[in-house]
Amino acid sequence: MTAEPLPAWAFPPPGGFTADDLDRIPDLPPHTELIDGSLVFVSPQRSFHSLIMDVLVPALRACAPQSLRVRREMTIVLDKRNRPEPDILVLRAEAVSPEAVETGFEAADVMLAVEVVSPESEERDRDRKPQLYARAGIPHFWLVEQGEGRRPVVYVFELDPVTRTYVPTGIHHDRLKLPVPFTIDIDLTEIDRL
Repeated sequence: MTAEPLPAWAFPPPGGFTADDLDRIPDLPPHTELIDGSLVFVSPQRSFHSLIMDVLVPALRACAPQSLRVRREMTIVLDKRNRPEPDILVLRAEAVSPEAVETGFEAADVMLAVEVVSPESEERDRDRKPQLYARAGIPHFWLVEQGEGRRPVVYVFELDPVTRTYVPTGIHHDRLKLPVPFTIDIDLTEIDRL
C-alpha cells in the first residue's frame, strides 16, 4: 500500500505563505487562515459556536446601518503574512462588490471583528488575533466565550489609537447593548430558544 503524496501546500515556501497565496493554492481545506505566514486549519466546531453565530449574525444585520454589511467567516487581509478569518465581521458597504466575488476584505474596511472561542483556537482567539486586528487598526473587537450552559459571555474591546491595542469596555451576559460601532441591542438569551 502506497501513501498518498502530500499536497504542495503542506510545505511552506521560504519566508512562509502570503495573503495572496490563500486565493492561489488549490484544494486548501475550507476556512484556512494565514497567521504569521503559516496556514492554520480549522477543527470541527462545537454546537455552541454554530448557535451563537445564529444569534449574532441576524441580530447585527437587523441593527446595522445601511452603510455597513455583516459577513461571517470571511478573511481579512491585515498584511502580507496575516489573513485571519474572524467568525463575524462588520465592514463598510463600499467594500462589498455587487457580484459578491470577494474572498476576503481589507482591514481598513472592517469596523468590527468577532471571534467565538473554540477549545482548539483559544490562544489564537484570545491573544494573537486581537493583537493582529489592533495593529491593523480595526476599531472594535468582540470575544465570545461559552458561559453557563449554552449562554454566551461577550467581551467587548475598543481600539486605543495611541497604543494600537484594545482596551476592554464591557462584559455582557444576557444582553449586549452598545452605542458603538453603531446602536446595538441583542438579546443573548435567544440562544436558549435554538
